[in-house]
Amino acid sequence: MIHRTVLVKFAETTTTEQLQEVVTRFKALKNHLTGIIDLQAGLNVGKSTEYQVVLVVRFEDKAALDAYVSNEEHKAVAAFIQEVGRVDSIGADIEI
Repeated sequence: MIHRTVLVKFAETTTTEQLQEVVTRFKALKNHLTGIIDLQAGLNVGKSTEYQVVLVVRFEDKAALDAYVSNEEHKAVAAFIQEVGRVDSIGADIEI
C-alpha cells in the first residue's frame, strides 16, 4: 500500500471559499479513480498554517499511484489549484 500526503500553500489572495473548493474537488476524485483505499482532504487547522490545504490518499499499490498521477480528472484538479493561487506544495509517498 502507498500512502501519499500533499501539503499545498496558496497566495494571500486565495479566498477561504477557493480553498474549500480545492478540498471539494479533490474529494470528488475518489469517484474517478481506481485503486484508492482512502482519500481525505481538508483545511489545515493546526497552529502552523503556512500550508493551508492537506491532501491524503492511500493507494492499493504503486500502479494505482501511477494511474492517479496521469489521470485527467486529477490533472484538472491540479490545474484548478494553480488557477486559485498555488504558491508551493510538498508531497511525500511512503509504502506501508
